[in-house]
Amino acid sequence: MAKVGDMDNRPAQQGFRRESEEAKPATDGTADAAVASGSGGIKMKKELGLMDGVAIIVGVIVGAGIFVSPKGVLLYSGSIGQAIIVWILSGVLSMVGALCYAELGTMIPKSGGDYAYIGEAFGPLPAFLYLWVALLILVPAGNAITAITFAQYLLQPLWPTCEPPYESVRLLAAVITCLLTAINCRNVKWVARVTETFTGMKVLALLVIAGAGAWHLFSGNTELLESPFANSKLQPGFIAVAFYNGLFSYSGWNYLNFVTEELKDPYRNLPRAICISMPVVTIIYVITNVAYFAVLPPDEMLSSQAVAVTFAEKMLSFMAWTMPLFVACSTFGSLNGAIFASSRLFFVGARNGHLPAALSLININCLTPIPSLLFLCALTLLLLFIRDVFAIINYVSYVEILFIFISVAGLLRLRQKAPDTYRPIKVSLVVPVVFLLTAGFLVIFSVFESPMEVGIGTLIILLGIPVYYITIAKPWSWLTQKSQAFNTFCAKLFLCMPNSDKVD
Repeated sequence: MAKVGDMDNRPAQQGFRRESEEAKPATDGTADAAVASGSGGIKMKKELGLMDGVAIIVGVIVGAGIFVSPKGVLLYSGSIGQAIIVWILSGVLSMVGALCYAELGTMIPKSGGDYAYIGEAFGPLPAFLYLWVALLILVPAGNAITAITFAQYLLQPLWPTCEPPYESVRLLAAVITCLLTAINCRNVKWVARVTETFTGMKVLALLVIAGAGAWHLFSGNTELLESPFANSKLQPGFIAVAFYNGLFSYSGWNYLNFVTEELKDPYRNLPRAICISMPVVTIIYVITNVAYFAVLPPDEMLSSQAVAVTFAEKMLSFMAWTMPLFVACSTFGSLNGAIFASSRLFFVGARNGHLPAALSLININCLTPIPSLLFLCALTLLLLFIRDVFAIINYVSYVEILFIFISVAGLLRLRQKAPDTYRPIKVSLVVPVVFLLTAGFLVIFSVFESPMEVGIGTLIILLGIPVYYITIAKPWSWLTQKSQAFNTFCAKLFLCMPNSDKVD
């Protein structure tokens, strides 16, 4: 994800700095120098510039969603015209939310994203509940969907007339998840290079689709777009679920906020990265979907398990074999970026005492949070065996939009609670209000269309309350002892030390 530069010694070249007995000033101006003398801890360094931030946002957003969700949006929209409108408005809504996060991220320049903002606005319990559902649902489920999509597209050419075997898809998804986790554990530079390389490849894949669709339309083949609003589904519940599928494809726009502490000049680069990335992604997504709809009839699109591959078979002739490769590369890069950014969320949570301390440990040789990465990998592997990927999308989207709603509500709360706090960016009051009204509509009407997913998501959130009081607010003594023993075990097993930074 991040570009890393040379530092004091060899281990520091991988994105962290080991603190010496006497604190030394940073020589390159990119990191805070002072730490407690003799802390013996390990401190993250600011390494991400503006273009690195753009690469993170684009790299994480453009992944599984654009290749899986098009038929989900179409299914619940009912018509091509309404589906395109959903795609446009999903991008606009994501941009509105991202602007709110730009204010939050520059006002609270801490890593952890929603976790940090909810904690500042509403206190430790709501922040823990976000961390709880992120650990159990949001992050591993999103990673599982991306890994499954990678496997489906890579295997589709081997089974051109039917779906690839369930076991083969899941096994390959598990292998790629473990491989990328190993890369993230080993070297931050490798992570950065993989992200940059595959971000370019995924944008190229979408441009190929857009170009082929444009050529098809300009050749006079416009019959599929002649009645764009036929069979539209205007019921509020269907509209809400259609937006869920569209917003899933844009999910990841807040991932840069997870690594704010590693971003150079976050007051300037965070909002700039958001304002560059979101319009670019929205334009590419809309053009790509117009290309899909111009070439593929709705019935064929809904029956396809690999929309981009079906598109390529019609439009790219003997070069159709390249599309599964492009899509696999896209999801590979997106999964890599998501693992990198989300591991920092759990790392910060553990550093603040809301997760086992073992998850905040950093390997002394590779200087990466290996225990956090391995735990995330294990959770992702468990979720790989849920059969209905679209149920996972609805399941993830409800919980995600709910906590994004709470984070943006926290923006209004902080304006009341801390009106004099320095805000490098202060959006108009209309921006968060519009976002909250729209997000509230999605949350409410999803209850009627997807009651099972909403019920399970709500139950998991509520289960976090007793967990908080048992493990954090009033922890049992034996549990504290076991946690300390586990922390010591992980430190020895993975050759780790605690992080020296404490979030202010």
